[in-house]
Amino acid sequence: MEKPVLAGLEPQAVFRFFEELSRIPRESGHTAAVSGWVEDFAKQRGLRCRRDELGSVIIWKDAAPGYEGHPPVILQGHVDMVCVKAPGTDHDFARDPLQLVLDGDWLRAEGTTLGGDDGAAVAMMLALLDDTAIPHPPIEAVFTVDEEIGLLGAAGLDCSDLKGRTLINLDSEDEGVLTVGCAGGARCDLEVSLPVRAASGRLCTLDLSGLPGGHSGAEIHKNIPNANRVLAECLRTLPEARLVSLYGGEQDNAIPDRARAVFVLPEEQIDGAAEKFHAVNAGAVCSFTHAAHAPVDALSVEDSRRALDLILSAPNGVQAMEPDLPGQVRTSLNLGILRLEEGALRLTWSVRSSAAPEKEELIGTLKALAEGCGGTFGRRGDYPAWEYCRSSRLRDVMVRVYREQTGKEPVVETIHAGLECGLLAEKLPGLDAVSVGPDMQDIHSPRERLSVSSVRRTWDYLLAVLAQL
Repeated sequence: MEKPVLAGLEPQAVFRFFEELSRIPRESGHTAAVSGWVEDFAKQRGLRCRRDELGSVIIWKDAAPGYEGHPPVILQGHVDMVCVKAPGTDHDFARDPLQLVLDGDWLRAEGTTLGGDDGAAVAMMLALLDDTAIPHPPIEAVFTVDEEIGLLGAAGLDCSDLKGRTLINLDSEDEGVLTVGCAGGARCDLEVSLPVRAASGRLCTLDLSGLPGGHSGAEIHKNIPNANRVLAECLRTLPEARLVSLYGGEQDNAIPDRARAVFVLPEEQIDGAAEKFHAVNAGAVCSFTHAAHAPVDALSVEDSRRALDLILSAPNGVQAMEPDLPGQVRTSLNLGILRLEEGALRLTWSVRSSAAPEKEELIGTLKALAEGCGGTFGRRGDYPAWEYCRSSRLRDVMVRVYREQTGKEPVVETIHAGLECGLLAEKLPGLDAVSVGPDMQDIHSPRERLSVSSVRRTWDYLLAVLAQL
């Protein structure tokens, strides 16, 4: 076994579990191994647990001495992670452990996402369950799967044996921020079939890279260029291009940072093409190559323009802001995945809104686009908004403890991103919930990093809150 990278970091138990977790492949949709690891953890310690058909695991731990009469508290996080790697990185997310790198106060992974979202939660929950000296009420620890692809684990979770009505979700990324509400959302898929025919001319490849990327909810207001749309804008400058393939984005909830197109261009239009791309590339690094003609099937010029017009005519980004919460987004969408393969054009968006009617209106717009171009439309992974509650005992305790520990006021806010609290609140009437977490930056991208010192402070804060409940 490789020498531990995180040995000696405090809290030691949290980082020990985080490093062990980082050796287990756990891309969304492929979580059997990590679910089994969590289940084995419980069985080895004699803790009652239940693993459902989807792979989510619930572990129960009795109250510490003196807390036997206190109501149970639910702790919750998800075991899956967004798997994105930097160009040129030789990493197989289905097989390889993450290569952890400690850089001062920041922990990252070499060339890939770190999985601090939501590995930090998993590590803290396991450390708490493993410790026999921490004061706490009865604990119901919920480890869900497939949060990153539509909150699927939470949606399918049977909550009938959960007694707690106080929930601390550990899936936030800003220390000192208490999240008390979130947007609802859905994934939307559009597909249209376009005929391909033999094409003649130069076979060209346009690679766009170097865009910032980011989280399609938490960072949608930053106007980060979407590589899928930038690619389409570049190609629209070439009126005679015939598309062979398009590839952009890996996750619908991540703003894509790179995209690629293969197309056929008449010989006489090669000169000057690169200059046209640079005029509209929004800061991306453009790599334009071309080769002598090889037999290839492509869309017609007309259908190529139809495909690009469809990509660019769809709404994208922020659609509405919260009128009563300055600076907070209410409704948005992100074109996260773009594919054109053998004439089949596929687009996938992440749609979010804290206003259910606006969410449905936006989904209706995408459906109308699909119908207008003769394509098919589908929606999946719907999840409800988590509405802000004016009265919350948990929030009051957490605000008071934060003041006592830091001498500062925490930020209390709602967020424009999906959290499982909304689904769990539907299943557990009267649920009082707050989401917290340590500082992370650039989640869902290969630049993702987690603050070591913030993990320590968040851990101390969590234990102090549990002692007050």
